[in-house]
Amino acid sequence: MKIPLPAQPLRNALLLATMVAAAGVAAAHDGGGSDPAPDPLTRSVMNVRRATAAFKDVEAAKAAGYAQFLDCTADTAGAMGVHYLNGALVDTPMADALHPEALTYEPQADGSLKLVGVEYIVFQDGWDAAHAQPPTLFGHPFHLVRSPNRYGVPSFYELHFWVWRANELGLFADWNPDVRCPTAAAH
Repeated sequence: MKIPLPAQPLRNALLLATMVAAAGVAAAHDGGGSDPAPDPLTRSVMNVRRATAAFKDVEAAKAAGYAQFLDCTADTAGAMGVHYLNGALVDTPMADALHPEALTYEPQADGSLKLVGVEYIVFQDGWDAAHAQPPTLFGHPFHLVRSPNRYGVPSFYELHFWVWRANELGLFADWNPDVRCPTAAAH
């Protein structure tokens, strides 16, 4: 069951408290003598990787309700990859860090797809009806994509999270210069 995200300051405090508590449990478990606990953002990357590891296999993503929405999306700044969306998750007016609405894959030379990131998507009308501010996750605000847009959908908030591929532009940048689309498929 998903619970609507609380207001921004409370949500950030809850996320930080959860991460600090988890870090404390991990430190107590190993006696505290090893490397220090990861910072909250590193822990978030680790948690999202754990939650999406099965989706490295695109067939597992399909079995979980994800379906291809776009061909490989590229721009002069880089690429996003091929988007697989989970319609049941997109239709909710909330975001769940461990259940991203979209998975992004980079096409490989052998025709396979490699998971490179996730994307969180919340339609603007549903979100704005209950919240005064745009959504945030991991302390980062979502970007608003207004309609009309190249996707042919109503205005929505989105946040990319490059948890499976390093991105020199940042973990939350829309484009990744290290992700490639086949020339024929790039938009």
